[in-house]
Amino acid sequence: MTIKDVAKRFGETSVIEGINLEILDHEFMVLVGPSGCGKSTLLRMVAGLEDLTSGSISIGDRVVNDIPPKARDIAMVFQSYALYPHMTVRENLEFGLKIRKTPREEIARMVKEAAAILDITQLLERKPKQLSGGQRQRVALGRAIVRQPAVFLFDEPLSNLDAKLRVQMRAEIKKLQRRLGTTSIYVTHDQVEAMTMGHRIAILHAGKLQQVGAPIEVYDRPANLFVANFIGSPQMNFIRATLQEGGSVLEAAQFKLPVPASYRSATARMAGKKVVVGIRPEHVLDPAVPSRGETAALELTVDIVETLGDELVVHGRAGEDVFIFKRDAHRAPELGSKVAVKVELGAMHLFDAETELRIAE
Repeated sequence: MTIKDVAKRFGETSVIEGINLEILDHEFMVLVGPSGCGKSTLLRMVAGLEDLTSGSISIGDRVVNDIPPKARDIAMVFQSYALYPHMTVRENLEFGLKIRKTPREEIARMVKEAAAILDITQLLERKPKQLSGGQRQRVALGRAIVRQPAVFLFDEPLSNLDAKLRVQMRAEIKKLQRRLGTTSIYVTHDQVEAMTMGHRIAILHAGKLQQVGAPIEVYDRPANLFVANFIGSPQMNFIRATLQEGGSVLEAAQFKLPVPASYRSATARMAGKKVVVGIRPEHVLDPAVPSRGETAALELTVDIVETLGDELVVHGRAGEDVFIFKRDAHRAPELGSKVAVKVELGAMHLFDAETELRIAE
């Protein structure tokens, strides 16, 4: 599937701006971003439920801009399940096939196969009100599966489920897509969902595509400050600093850090410039913990300690700069106490404070 120069405007308001995205055959692509970023609008344009202001969308070698939704060979799973309440599960699964005048024997076979895949065979004679949220979502998935479409579209399908069921269902959807091999586009605002489910993820913000890549690529090398802040939990720490001593030292308000070796050729040309230093919590370590490569020592004042069971999330402060880091659950520091940490320099990220883009290493 190819999304080329796609834009969507409502009068003077731009919702999507010049999106270019290639989705590979059999790929599970996740569109992720905060509410209002345009991800659901883009999905609806792929489905044919929204018109494009400009650009084109191709499925296979066919441009589908002017092709109605029913002729695009897609199946969509919605957040709201959208089941017919007066029909049984079996009738819900059969409905779309009957509309297409599929032979009765073929309908029976396809419904039986979909029910077996989703483990809902025992529910076929029930009505939606007799099902749990997870069971209803399975039925919604089954209705998409029986269509045997070229593309699956998922519009935040797990938003109505509780946290435990969301974890279970995202694993099931991922296994289902791997088994069927159908090209899929999945929309979510949950970056954990995106990271755990997608072959690749596309991050959107304010209608613009920020970065596309495999989850670990995006996590390790965020293209800009927005992506760095959005991807990762707990989120990345950000420190404003100035490049000093020929671009070899990062000078923050209360401390200095050496510039990582991989950045020094780039920062040598940026002496005196303002930058933003990004440090993920897992790279702010207890001094006793083995580290990878060069480190720098800091002393932090403990402001907040959050217990997560097997570990603690600690909020420390050096002046006005906040560092979030993790600790063993049985070694909780006292609030207000001083703790020593070491920062793994090779894992730091540098961004231009003016453009907010990653500085090329």
